[in-house]
Amino acid sequence: MVEDTIIKKGYKQTNLGVIPEDWDAITYGQVFNFLSTATYSRDELTDDDDIKYVHYGDIHTKWNHFLDFKKNSLPSVKKEKAKNYHLLKEGDLIMVDASEDYEGVAKSVEIKNIGLIKAISGLHTFLLRDKNNTFVNGFRGYISSSWFVKINLNKLATGLKVYGVSKSNLKTIQIPRPPKPEQNRIASVLSDIDSFIENLEKLIAKKKAIKKGTMQQLFTGKKRLGGFTEKWEKKKVRDFGEVITGSTPSTKIKEYWNGKIPWVTPTDITSNKDIFNTEREITNEGLKVIRQLPSNSLLITCIASIGKNTILRRAGSSNQQINAIIPNKKHDVDFLYYMFENSKQYLIRQSGVTATNIISKKDFIEISFTIPKLLEQVAIAQILSDIDEEINVLEQKRNKYKMIKIGMLQQLLTGKIRLL
Repeated sequence: MVEDTIIKKGYKQTNLGVIPEDWDAITYGQVFNFLSTATYSRDELTDDDDIKYVHYGDIHTKWNHFLDFKKNSLPSVKKEKAKNYHLLKEGDLIMVDASEDYEGVAKSVEIKNIGLIKAISGLHTFLLRDKNNTFVNGFRGYISSSWFVKINLNKLATGLKVYGVSKSNLKTIQIPRPPKPEQNRIASVLSDIDSFIENLEKLIAKKKAIKKGTMQQLFTGKKRLGGFTEKWEKKKVRDFGEVITGSTPSTKIKEYWNGKIPWVTPTDITSNKDIFNTEREITNEGLKVIRQLPSNSLLITCIASIGKNTILRRAGSSNQQINAIIPNKKHDVDFLYYMFENSKQYLIRQSGVTATNIISKKDFIEISFTIPKLLEQVAIAQILSDIDEEINVLEQKRNKYKMIKIGMLQQLLTGKIRLL
């Protein structure tokens, strides 16, 4: 369409893309000096030596945009091992040079609040230092997340199982440079969103800790709910209801697959309490050759990833790595779910220390628990369900703001939204 080629007033076409007229397109090589980094592996690091050490794995898994030395603890190396490498400074940018997926290609963090702490950058990283303070502190950590930059970084990434960007290629990548006042405003807005998300993460962690503590008190009988005084009874898993080990319809028969009936595997069981749909589902024909499970069946993994559990809220099935409990009328499925969640380590110990980690159905049904009668089960489950609901609301809010941040980051770093 013709409209797509029209450049709005106040914008200009560059090799980077369409950017505001008062922005520049410059390269990493023009902006940054590339300084020496160490090559020590995780095994060579310690916890209490003189010089802090930034490991590329922590950039991939722990930090986004910034490495804040006031908030994060790092491994260390002895002083003599660091003498040939540049010490980090406030505002330095550390970028990973390799990733197992495109999302992590050239992921970078800006150094923040380093103060008098001495630290070096390590294996599989580039250390970039702004030559002439082209960018303000607090802005550099967002640069590689710009769609303008990220798409070109991914184009240059090479490799089969691991994708990497060479230093020479990186120096040619163009990046947008807004005027410094606008850089400050962009950094401030994005930082505020990051802080809000971080506070939500802390609140979620606090709620999860409360839930864990509540479970430990309730399931050991250390804390009893008001109005309940009856003695708890020792029961075996076989007393809870019928126990069924799952199975797999033949994958060679197409008529069994791509249906609408849940078929649960351990990978489907996440931190969610309930399962309604699964990645792979079977047909009514497939269900004829394996045992059907009614809705509100409790599923527990008993091979390899011992103790993962969930409630199947629709009629469905599971594979052979899972034992299903169809609770009888004396047992509440939600209570059993929380009881098994609280007892995961106990189940792992029951499996023994073996290469396969298996609890056979024969052994599984003989495992004992001390539990209350039905009404107290329901009351306990309701308390924990209420906490789960609070956590779920917070997680949804966090996820919403993460999506808002992604959209805002791209709008601000491409100049589509101006903060003038």
